[in-house]
Amino acid sequence: MSSPAERPPARESIEHVRELVARGQQGDRDALEELYLTHFDRIYSYLHVSVGNRHDAEDLTTQTFLKMLEKIGSFKWQSAPFSAWLFRIAHNLAMDHFRARRRWQPEEEVPEPPGEEEPSAELVAMRSIGRESMLKLIEGLSPEQQQVLTLKFVFNLPNAEVATILDKTEGAIKSLQHRALVSLQKQIERHEVQPG
Repeated sequence: MSSPAERPPARESIEHVRELVARGQQGDRDALEELYLTHFDRIYSYLHVSVGNRHDAEDLTTQTFLKMLEKIGSFKWQSAPFSAWLFRIAHNLAMDHFRARRRWQPEEEVPEPPGEEEPSAELVAMRSIGRESMLKLIEGLSPEQQQVLTLKFVFNLPNAEVATILDKTEGAIKSLQHRALVSLQKQIERHEVQPG
C-alpha cells in the first residue's frame, strides 16, 4: 500500500474540487467535509515532514483546516489549484511554528545561475538511494531547502505550485533546489566513502 504522499495528485478531478469549493463557499458542510477528507493526508504528511514530530504536525494540520474554513469564502481561483492554496496555508503555519522557536533562518534570494539545466547527476544520485535515507539526508539541509525538496520529490508538485506555496519565483525555487541537490550529492558521496 502506498503512503498518502505517493498517491497521484490528480486523485480528485479539478471540476469536482471546483464544485466542492463553490458549495463550501456557500456553507455546505458536506462539501467542506469532503474537501477536508480529500486533502487531509497530504497536508498532514507535508507538515509531519516539515516539523518532524507527530504532535506539532497534528496541531498544525488542525490549524490549516480551521484557516481553510475561515478563509474559503475569500478563496479565488487563479493559476494554482486549490491544493496549492491549502499547502500555502500549511507552509505559513509551519514557518510561524519555526519562527516561534527561533529555528527558522530564511535563505537569501540568490538568482538562478545562468545557463544551468536541471542537475541530472544529482537527480540520478537521489534516485539511487531509498526514500527513507533521502528523508534523513534532507534533515541536514536548511529549512527552505527541505521545504523545496519535500514539495518537489515527496509530493511531486511542479515548480510553479512550489513557487506559489513558498511565495517565491520559479527561478528562486530552481536555485534552492539546485543548491539542495548539490548539498545532498556531497552528503551521499561522504556516506559512500565511509566504511559500512
